[in-house]
Amino acid sequence: MQETQGFFHIEGVQLEYQLLSPAKNDTAPTLVLLHEGLGCVAMWKDFPRQLAQLSGCRVLSYSRAGYGGSDPCHLPRPLSFMHDEGLNVLPKILSAAKIERAVLVGHSDGASISLISAGGPADHRIAGLVLMAPHVFVEQITLASIRAAKTTFETTDLRERLSRYHGDNVDCAFRGWNQAWLDQGFVDWNLEVYLPNIKIPVLLIQGKDDQYGTIKQLKKINAGLPGEAELILLPDCGHSPFRERPTESLQAITGFLQNHFY
Repeated sequence: MQETQGFFHIEGVQLEYQLLSPAKNDTAPTLVLLHEGLGCVAMWKDFPRQLAQLSGCRVLSYSRAGYGGSDPCHLPRPLSFMHDEGLNVLPKILSAAKIERAVLVGHSDGASISLISAGGPADHRIAGLVLMAPHVFVEQITLASIRAAKTTFETTDLRERLSRYHGDNVDCAFRGWNQAWLDQGFVDWNLEVYLPNIKIPVLLIQGKDDQYGTIKQLKKINAGLPGEAELILLPDCGHSPFRERPTESLQAITGFLQNHFY
C-alpha cells in the first residue's frame, strides 16, 4: 500500500494530511476522514490503514487548522467553525487532493462538518456519508461531558497526553473546541436545515453508551433526511466507535460501501 504524507496549502494555511492508496480500484470512491473535536491525523491511529485494506478505497485524513501538525488557528474559534470547515475548507481539500468522488467519514464534530458539507451548496463530488456519533443539535449530556473534559484537562495529565498528538497546538485544539461548545451563544446551534438536501446514502454509527450524545441525534437525522439512513447501534460502546469497537465499525463501513458504491 502506498502512503503519502504532506501538507495542503489552503488560503495561506498549512494542513497536514495522510493519503493511503491500496491497489488501484477505478470504481471505488475516496474515503475522506474528518476527525473529532480533539482529533487529528495521528489520533486515527491504525483505523485508516485497516479501512483502506478492507475496502480497497483510497483513504485521506487531514488535520484541521489548530490540530496535530497543521498551522495553529486564532482563539477563540468562531461559533461557526464547523460551518466554515464544511462549506469553505473541505471543498478546497477535495480540489487540492484531486478527488472527484468522495465518501465523507466523520466522527463527532467531523460528522457534523460532513453533514454541513453534504447539505450545503451542491457538491456532486460527495457521494455518501458515514457518520459516527454525529451532532445536529445541542444536548445537555453533551455539555455536561464537555464541562467534565475541561476539568480533566486542567487537573490531570490530559494536556500532556494530548500534546503527544498536537504538540504546540494542544491548547489551541482543546480550548478552541471546548470554549466554542460551552459558549452561551452555542446553545441554539442546529444543523437540521441541512438534512433535506442530503440525497445520498448515509450510514449512522453510534455507541449505545455514548457520553456525548443520545439516540435522539440519530432519530433527528433520520427524520430530516429525504431517505432513511442505515443505522448501527453498538453495545458496550461510548463516543468513539472506531476505537472502542473497531471490528464492528469496519464491517459496517465496508458493508455500506459494497452495497452502494461497488
